[in-house]
Amino acid sequence: MSDHLPLNENIVFLVAKAHQKTQGVLKGHLQPLGITPMQCLFLESLWGEDGLSVGDIGRRIALDTATLAGILDRLVNGGWVLRESDPADGRVARVYLTEKAREVIPQLCSAVHRTNDALLHGFSLEEKVLCKRFLRCIKG
Repeated sequence: MSDHLPLNENIVFLVAKAHQKTQGVLKGHLQPLGITPMQCLFLESLWGEDGLSVGDIGRRIALDTATLAGILDRLVNGGWVLRESDPADGRVARVYLTEKAREVIPQLCSAVHRTNDALLHGFSLEEKVLCKRFLRCIKG
């Protein structure tokens, strides 16, 4: 057996390339809104439950607070979210969607759905289910 693993058999390579493709497709759908894929993910975490702490958002989207800080700053500066101190604990920052963000939620949802549809085009229902299952297993 050879030590060399061909790229088309290398899961690290395949997942990395799949990630590049998904981000590129989503970026194209979000570009007219002026939102990046990471910003969309951040906003999506607030859609059902506004006023989460930065730590809660990080846990939901599996990002550390250092990474979230830059995303949050850009969203605040862009007028997409408000950052406020928690009245019960001033050390905790809570994040709220602005009206500007609420107005584009349907478009963000549409962009995510179109991206999923584009990426899974040509897959059978069974293949779609298996693909998601495999990705969840890899994600852990």
